[in-house]
Parts: sequence; structure tokens; C-alpha cells
Amino acid sequence: MRKTWLLGFGFFSISITWALYNAFVPYFLEDYISSVAWIGFFMTIDNYFALFLQPWIGSRSDRTHTRYGRRMPYLLIGMPLGALFTAMIPFHNGMATLLLFMILMNLAMSLYRSPTVSLMPDITEEKRRTRANGIINFMGGLGSILAFGVGSVLYSAHASLPFIAAAGVTLVSLFILKTFIQEKRDAPGYQAQTAARAKISFKSQINRTTVLLLAAIFFWFVAYQGVETLFTLYGKNEMGLTESQASFSLTFFSLAFVLFAIPSGWLGGKFGKKRLILIGVSGLLIVFALVPWVESLLLLRVLLTVGGLFWACININSYPFIVSTGSEDSIGTRTGMYYLVSSLAAISSPPLLGKLIDGMGYSILFYCAAGSMLLALICMLMIRHQETDHTAKTQNASASLS
Repeated sequence: MRKTWLLGFGFFSISITWALYNAFVPYFLEDYISSVAWIGFFMTIDNYFALFLQPWIGSRSDRTHTRYGRRMPYLLIGMPLGALFTAMIPFHNGMATLLLFMILMNLAMSLYRSPTVSLMPDITEEKRRTRANGIINFMGGLGSILAFGVGSVLYSAHASLPFIAAAGVTLVSLFILKTFIQEKRDAPGYQAQTAARAKISFKSQINRTTVLLLAAIFFWFVAYQGVETLFTLYGKNEMGLTESQASFSLTFFSLAFVLFAIPSGWLGGKFGKKRLILIGVSGLLIVFALVPWVESLLLLRVLLTVGGLFWACININSYPFIVSTGSEDSIGTRTGMYYLVSSLAAISSPPLLGKLIDGMGYSILFYCAAGSMLLALICMLMIRHQETDHTAKTQNASASLS
């Protein structure tokens, strides 16, 4: 698992960059735009790129073959460019340059995000991927927490410092990945996959299991993204919380997710990814259904803490699950599929739920989130995919040879 911890620096840098971007770029936009809706639109540029560019890059990296490997060339190009444009954002001199730097930064990030994620299953055998995903998500969560804690201090000193620091972390992370991760050496099936050079397409990867799993991923991200985006408004307008009380309450959800990321991966590896996802979806459905009945701030935070544990069961095991339902030479393509549906949910959920809130009140938020989790649960229950028992396969192979 040493390589997994080293690979975690890639996720660490991505999480720090996005956390700082989401925290402070709205302040820059506010200097030029009075409409919150337009600010929100410009802040979702990354999701639009994820819809089109990341799936193509992920699929393309499956068919890439260089002396640096399949995924590493995208990191070697994208990470320095991402660091450069991240550092340039606070030095804009008007609306046009601000948007230009934002778009260029998002383009650069899209170049290496899917290949970075794909490196995890590349260098990790299938039975260890849930544990590996727990480790890298734990490091990503630490990156976000560090960004909010240290980033606010740096921003108080000068608005450019958090972005320069994020750029520096990205370059250091690239150095670590390039130095210690060598695909041709560390990816068990690299040579065989390179020799096959199969042309993997989205169409070739579509089957009943994949469609149902992608649908489940879409529905639980609709619930999650809607709640994450609109929760502070819900707390303020429905429960009468102050803005700080509402925003701080979300910390309990995030912290529980980070702390349970590694245990969730271990449990998924031991008892099965599908089983852990079913537990998480069922649990989060109940949590979301109970929130509208809660009036106590303490009880709300307890529920959010429990919800964070269930979200870890879902999120840590879902990516390794969708990778496991395809061939080893389709990892990048399936990574692109994962980002396609999660990004589609991120784009569609907040405005759709916001429209329902406008017509029916804030209490509808968590009922809709629970309903979306119910649809995800139905999709998961319809999946008949049998997870591979690698221990049994190894024993059977040994027996047949003897």
C-alpha cells in the first residue's frame, strides 16, 4: 500500500486546489458580477468540462503508450499548466482575464484528473482497490480540510497566497508521483494491455450492470450535490439557524466521511463493494428522510455525522465497483463514465431542487434527496454482478496446476 499513499499526493493536490478555488474565486467574481446565479454558473465550468473532456481523456489514456506510461504523460502536461493558471487567477486585471484564467485552469485540470484517478486501479490489484480508494480519499479529505484551515490564514495575508501555495503543492505532488510511480514497473497488467492495444469505446462498455450502476451513481449524486449546495439555505430559512451554524454543521458530515474513508475501504474489500454500497444508500436514505423532522441543532449534527459515515460506504466503494465490472484495459474509459454521470448530477441537481424549493418550500429538499436515494437503491438491488472472489480463484488455480 506504500504506492497508494504516494499516489494519494495527486488527490491531495487536486483537493487543495478545488477547495481553495471554490472558497475564494466567488469573491473575485463578486467584484464584477452582482447576480449570484451567474456567479454560480461560472463556478460550475469544471462540471461542463467533466461532461465532455474528462470522459474523452480517460478513454484516450487507455490507448496511450509512451516511455512514461499511459497516464503519466497527461499528468506531466496537465499538472504544470494547472499550477500555472491556478497561480495566475488572483492576478487578473478585469473580468475578461479572470474568466480566461479560470477556463484555462479548468481545462488543465481536466487533462489530468481522470488519468490520475485511473492510476489507482492501474497499480492496485482488484481485491485491494476499495482499501486503496479509502486511502486516497482520506488524503483528499485532509487536503480539503487543510485548504480551508490554512487557506483562510493565507488569504487574510494576501489574496494571491492560497493560489500560489496550491500551485506549489501541485508541482511537489507531480515530482513525487513522477519519482516514485513508474507505470511499466508498478502496473501489474501494463505490458499485456499495451500489447493488446484494444480500442475501448464507451459503446463497447455498455451492458446491463454498467447502465444500472451508472444510474445509481447519478441518483445518489443528485441527492448529495443538492443537499451539499442548498443545505446552508435550508438551515437558515427552514430551521432558523445562523449562517455560521448552518455552514459549520456540514463539517460534521465531511469530517465523518474523512475519518471513515479508510475503514469503509477495508470493509468493502472484506465483505464486498456492493454490500457496503447498499448499506450506505439505505442508511443515507433514512438519514435524509429524518432530517425534515429534526428541530434540534444537536440532533441535526448527529444525523449529519451518521450520514457522513454512510456516504463513505457509498463513495469509497462505488468507483472500484464500476471499474471491476469491466476489463482491465478499460479503466480510463470507465473512469470517464463515472465522472460523466457524477458531473451531470452536479449540474442538474441544484437548479432542479432549487426550482422545487421555490414552489414547495425548503422542506422538500430532503424529501427529494431521500427519493433520489431510493431510486439509487432500486438500481443497486437490480444489479446481479457477482464480485470476484480472488482468494477462491487463486486456490482453484493452484489446485488445477497440482
